Parts: sequence; structure tokens; C-alpha cells
Amino acid sequence: MSRRPSLPPTAELFRLTSTSGGQAARNGQQKEQLRRSQPARGTTGRQKHDTKITVYLSGDELVAMEQARLALRAGYGMVVDRGRLVREAVAVLLADFEQHGPDSVLMQRLRADDIELETTEEAAGQ
Repeated sequence: MSRRPSLPPTAELFRLTSTSGGQAARNGQQKEQLRRSQPARGTTGRQKHDTKITVYLSGDELVAMEQARLALRAGYGMVVDRGRLVREAVAVLLADFEQHGPDSVLMQRLRADDIELETTEEAAGQ
């Protein structure tokens, strides 16, 4: 006799168990209404995402993001994970860029970075 436990197949473990057909249809309708009510350039909020990117942050940037996340929780009762915080920040930045173009915050910051980089390179070349 084997001492290994016998486990059911994976499909059995992850099957739907208690939703009726009507409830599932209502949930699908609610999700569809929520999806349609969101603006075209919004964030996806809390859902499973298909695509992943890696972003490297400095220690100071990571600390600032954690402080913002904790401030949202302590001051406003909003529990937000880092991914959601990043998606919201990207959505706001892109919406501002779409609306203001060359006068957007994104363009201003990128220009400032370019000027700073050029100044640093010129100083190193002398």
C-alpha cells in the first residue's frame, strides 16, 4: 500500500462549484457593463493581466512609491498594491499626454531629463 495521498486531477480542483447559470450570466453582464462604462484610456483595475513588463526603480523611487501606497491606506482607507498604483500613474500620464501633447507633464519631464543628460555629457567631455 502506497503512503502517497491520492489527489483529484487539476481540472476537478479548479472547477466551478456553486454558481447557477443565472448568477453566472448576471456576473457576466455586470462585468460587461463595467468594462463599457470605463473610458477608453483608463486603467484595468483589479483583474488578471495577460502582459507583463519589468520596470527598474531606484531605491528612492521604490521608497516613495511605498510611502504613497501606505499614505493611501492610512489616510484614505484605500488598499492599493504596487501594480495598481503603477497602472493608475501610467494612465494619468498618458491621458495628460494625449490631451496636452507637447505641453504635457510627460514631455516636460523628458525634456528636463534630456537637458540634464546633455549638461552632464558636456561636463564629462571637457
